[in-house]
Amino acid sequence: MTEVRRRKPYRNKSGGSRNGYLKSRGGGEVITLLGMSPQQFLTNTLGLFVCLFVGYKHASYMALIHDNNTWFSSIKEVEREISFRTESGLYYSYYKQMVQAPSISQGLHSLVHDNMTEHPDTINVLERMNVYQEVVLSILYRVLPIKKWIPPIFFYINSVFALHAMLVWALFLTAYFLSGSWLAGILTACFYTFNKVDTTRVEYIIPLRESFSLPFLWVQIAATTYYFRHNCSPQKEKLSVGIILISSLCFSLGWQFNQFVLLLQAFALFGTWILDMVPSRKIQMLFIAQCFSLVATCFLQFFNKMILGSLVMSFIPSALLLIYLKGDEMKSCSIPNQIIKVFGYSLAVLVSMMLLQRVLKFVLGIDADEHIYKFVMSKFKVGHARDFDALLYLCIDAFGFLQFDTFERLTKGVVFPLYVVTHLGMLIILFIAVLQNWSNHVHETNVKDHTSAKKLHLLSSRPELAYHTVLAVFFGILGMSTLRMKYLWTPYMCILGSVGISDYKVWRTILSPLKTQGIIVQIVRHFMTLLTLTVLLAIALSPLLKELEELKEFWDPDTVELMEWIKSSVPSSAAFTGSMQLLAGVKLCTGRPITNHPHYEDNHLRFKTKELYQIYGRRTPEDIHDILTKYKSSYIILEDSICLAPSKGCRTPDIVDVDNGVIPDHGKSEPGLVKSSIPRFCDEIRYETPAYTKYFKLVFSNRTFRVHKVL
Repeated sequence: MTEVRRRKPYRNKSGGSRNGYLKSRGGGEVITLLGMSPQQFLTNTLGLFVCLFVGYKHASYMALIHDNNTWFSSIKEVEREISFRTESGLYYSYYKQMVQAPSISQGLHSLVHDNMTEHPDTINVLERMNVYQEVVLSILYRVLPIKKWIPPIFFYINSVFALHAMLVWALFLTAYFLSGSWLAGILTACFYTFNKVDTTRVEYIIPLRESFSLPFLWVQIAATTYYFRHNCSPQKEKLSVGIILISSLCFSLGWQFNQFVLLLQAFALFGTWILDMVPSRKIQMLFIAQCFSLVATCFLQFFNKMILGSLVMSFIPSALLLIYLKGDEMKSCSIPNQIIKVFGYSLAVLVSMMLLQRVLKFVLGIDADEHIYKFVMSKFKVGHARDFDALLYLCIDAFGFLQFDTFERLTKGVVFPLYVVTHLGMLIILFIAVLQNWSNHVHETNVKDHTSAKKLHLLSSRPELAYHTVLAVFFGILGMSTLRMKYLWTPYMCILGSVGISDYKVWRTILSPLKTQGIIVQIVRHFMTLLTLTVLLAIALSPLLKELEELKEFWDPDTVELMEWIKSSVPSSAAFTGSMQLLAGVKLCTGRPITNHPHYEDNHLRFKTKELYQIYGRRTPEDIHDILTKYKSSYIILEDSICLAPSKGCRTPDIVDVDNGVIPDHGKSEPGLVKSSIPRFCDEIRYETPAYTKYFKLVFSNRTFRVHKVL
């Protein structure tokens, strides 16, 4: 059982030359840099340095917290590797495999023809898993002259922390683009850091896929924010699109759940188009960028069919076709007709998406994602109540609903109240802007200049706000429905909460009855931003400093003893069966083949895992021996923490029992379940009766683990 113990030259429209000189209206020359006045240049330069600084400090803080919690810098290498729990250890094992390979080409060949991960099967790891980040980092480590002063594992974790510095930069810039104040960026970064319990988990689960992917998602969102600005020049639009393409590809390539996040983004893009808040050409461009990133990911993953069969790959062409066919038709009808078209077009696209996906899945023979739909249906009490795969997901806290204490913590961290007020205000403004815009279209024939008519609605000059208003709703729904996905929503809370308190137009509207001048509005908004920052620091800084004084040490001697015994006493070709979580560590720490693992995205692997997990069910030793020999398993590792856990309906033996049609130990009799007289294998084998010693031999045991050799 793991313990943590304490220890001690652009020519612009106004006639500027390529060298950046602009003539003022008074006839004198005003020197500008990059199209900005000296004051703007100094302000933006200072803001950029502040942005870089807060990102660096956040990454340093995450690294320090990680080391304080585990004493990572001083514990043994095997303990460092064991600290990468469950699927994290599996992913890191491929980085280690590439670093230790005789050459890069041989390392890549071992990934493409891997017979260690799902013994005795050979799989293509690059196709099945999102591990290109491990490939890139391992190649960088091999070619850069850094081996003498930084071990591979520290290069790996520091690279992840550096990516999260980039994430904070992206949040900072998004808040700046939306508010026009880099003080809002500082407040966003502080919200994100001080509320780290609910905004990130990189400090204690470093190799997770989202640790690599989410920084690129927020870079993409920052670039999209800039791209949607109404005054964005063609050159800046091209730069923004380039950043969107690259960041979308990196995001998609790094996380198996990319398709669901991009689907929500596609919904938001379609929503802003159908409400006529963002020009259709920009919406089309982003749809194309999304499609490109997914197709490129499919190609790089050796034509992974699951990507082609995803909902988002069916939604994008459906939406693009509708936009192409209808064009500006949304602008030429009455408000009731507009409402009818919004619902009609939305329904048409969703139906088209479902039909197209079914056709693609049938043609391509895709069934690897069925467990996801079973899980969703089971979660909302619609069928599949006893499905093995669905129960495994439902019994993991990370896939449960968002807990209420999350909102309590975020309220104490100041950000949640500000976010709620800001987002509700943005939704109201969006509603009014849509009605104004539709009303303008009704009277459009009386206005010769369509542009002047369109400026009448509230968001005509800020289309990016409409996009964020809609996208934050979708991220919020996902975050509340699945705890693991709250890390998409809470950064949005930080951004919108900061923008709401620092936005110029908000304070101009609030102060309008007083008829204040612009400079007074600027002073008030900056003062309120600084006041909020001061309150946040007063509340959160002291606990943060106290946390830094807490020095702990990773302590798991039983697992260390197991791994060292395997390395010293078991042949390198011997394959292990056990819990998915433990086997990932076995592969990483010992290099021995394993029969199953926690990356649960393949249909054959799921069936195989269900069979191998019979070691926790009520099955005879003959049955278990047949299953293990079928998959050429040499050893089984049994954990009392799993086998003898209190029966509450969600432990592994209970899930196996329900799937087998057996009443679990908690005794709740349900229709279709029967009581079994066969003893539980994982418990009964410990007594070494002749019926069991005929097939299995105990070769290792400690307080936590028992290892039996398959005879």
